[in-house]
Amino acid sequence: MDTERVIATFVEYFQDRGHRRITGSDLLPPPQDPVLFTTSGMHPLTPYLEGRSHPSGGRLVNVQRCLRTTDLDEVGDTTHLTVFEMLGTWSLGDYDGSQSIAWGHDLLVDGFGVDPKLLHATVFGGDQDAGPDTASLRTWEERGVPVELTTRENWWSNGPTGPCGPDSEIFIWTGDTPPRSTPMGDERWVEVWNHVMMRYRRGDDGTLGPLPRPNVDTGLGLERLAAVLQGKRSVFEIDLFEPWMRTVPSLWPLEKPSLRLVVDHVRSAIVVIGDGVPPSNTGRGYVLRRLIRRVLTTLWEADPSRTLGDLPGELFQHTLGHFGQSRLPGEVREVLLDEERRFTRLLERGRRVLSQPRFSHGLDEEDYHYLHDTHGLPRDLVRGLRGGSPG
Repeated sequence: MDTERVIATFVEYFQDRGHRRITGSDLLPPPQDPVLFTTSGMHPLTPYLEGRSHPSGGRLVNVQRCLRTTDLDEVGDTTHLTVFEMLGTWSLGDYDGSQSIAWGHDLLVDGFGVDPKLLHATVFGGDQDAGPDTASLRTWEERGVPVELTTRENWWSNGPTGPCGPDSEIFIWTGDTPPRSTPMGDERWVEVWNHVMMRYRRGDDGTLGPLPRPNVDTGLGLERLAAVLQGKRSVFEIDLFEPWMRTVPSLWPLEKPSLRLVVDHVRSAIVVIGDGVPPSNTGRGYVLRRLIRRVLTTLWEADPSRTLGDLPGELFQHTLGHFGQSRLPGEVREVLLDEERRFTRLLERGRRVLSQPRFSHGLDEEDYHYLHDTHGLPRDLVRGLRGGSPG
């Protein structure tokens, strides 16, 4: 089942159960949201989760592209991506968490054909603020799915304040052996779907209070599920990445972790630029700049002559097309190449400055401030040049 069919199956299943499809927003969250990028499908829906009526009703479904920098150091393994897609459903004061879990289980087993013996769930076991999620536990037990009780691993919040509540995560076994241990004890259990029972709101003083209307918010990782359904060991092996994994190794022979990092970061940079973010030294633009610099650093460690100009237009067109972005491939390509030229000039200037006798010793805070304020050399780049891995 290719990724487009996965999306269609998911959306149609919930539309048949009264959900209205809403348009997934781009990577830029609403103006009132303090985060730089949309990290989950619920970001654009925060006002409705807190009680406002949604114009499309109380049952919603969508496909949301997301970007997370918290997992940046994990990229290069088999499951983590910087930009990814989340299949989401919402019950805004409608059905409860048990119904959401039941539908989720049915869709995985009957709709996607996942062997029920390969499923495991985790459920909130309670802590000093809230009791255990007995309803979710009972629902899973009735369906014969093993459950592991946890505390903070199964409590969802969007920050120190705001809507929150217990969640139940669904894992699929990806090992070669029969299932072993539990999700917290064996990394071959891969999380694919999270069902959040959003019942509370945490106030500025840290205390929990009930939401005016309980909600259910779920997120299913498209690429992870596609990898399972397609029998792949890595999200980078699914059909969505086929043009990348076919093309990039022929341009730049790289070890597998480095190849995955380069593919992920270039693809993510294309999506960020496609959503209208230019490189800069602050905010969203700096996240983009950091992605591009990490790619270049990885490429140049093996061969300084490598350049992003080697990338064929097919990859730009494929990525922009999949995400439905209107920017022309040539425009996005030029943004990447301009940033590569800027980084090259910055490295050359940095090496000249750091070769001065005054910087032959260990650098202190005054040196870092001087290098930044006078020469425009960020701390992380200076450290990289001193240690041999800029960016």
